[in-house]
Amino acid sequence: MVFGQVVIGPPGSGKTTYCNGMSQFLQLIGRKVAVINLDPANDALPYECAVNIEDLIKLSDVMVEHGLGPNGGLVYCMDYLEKNIDWLEAKLKPLIKDHYFLFDFPGQVELFFLHSSAKIVIMKLVKKLNLRLTAVHLVDAHLCSDPGKYVSALLLSLSTMLHMELPHINVLSKIDLIGSYGKLAFNLDFYTDVENLSYLQYSLDQDPRSAKYRELTKEICDVVEDYSLVNFATLDIQDKESVGNLVKLIDKSNGYIFAGIEASARVQQDCSWSC
Repeated sequence: MVFGQVVIGPPGSGKTTYCNGMSQFLQLIGRKVAVINLDPANDALPYECAVNIEDLIKLSDVMVEHGLGPNGGLVYCMDYLEKNIDWLEAKLKPLIKDHYFLFDFPGQVELFFLHSSAKIVIMKLVKKLNLRLTAVHLVDAHLCSDPGKYVSALLLSLSTMLHMELPHINVLSKIDLIGSYGKLAFNLDFYTDVENLSYLQYSLDQDPRSAKYRELTKEICDVVEDYSLVNFATLDIQDKESVGNLVKLIDKSNGYIFAGIEASARVQQDCSWSC
């Protein structure tokens, strides 16, 4: 079995920075890591990637050749990758014996709660290469400072969880910067635990823009609470303990810690180093 992470989230949530920092952390605790860039628009990578989708297709070429905008171009690229999944499998097979995978995906959210190609690519890899993957969904922590944006992030997180059908961890990224956006209406646990969302209503009513959609927001909050699936871990990618705590959650979700005596011993050692 091969383990890894599918790193997704809206633009600006810190996916590439996450892959860079996470790969460095995992290497420090003794894991061999392969970062796979599947974002055809990401042409300034801070990390060394083992596989790069730009060797197969580039967003800039697609936009010129087919007259598409960036969103349509990314959908085209994912469709193209799905049709050429053999290329990706061939690139990954030499790495599956001893590498831990980090898949860096595009930030176009429609690819992960509406469009099917990215999901099909992941599911084919899971089946053919016997991968054990966790979806790590990054959400910028600054959204907690705006109740309307926070509710939107909850709906996006829930929709993505239901669509992707993978072990899933939602993460409030850039948590070290949250104080710079002003005082939160509630303590941080309120935003990570995602309970009693009715308390948001007062804050929403203070904003004339949000008050207009009061009933819609209430219904969305009810749906999120009824499913009772969404909560958030927090992450400061520069803090070793924060990254280590997240790695423990991911290892539990994809089964890394249950993969046998050797892997279990390695995890115990990893945890002691990370803390």
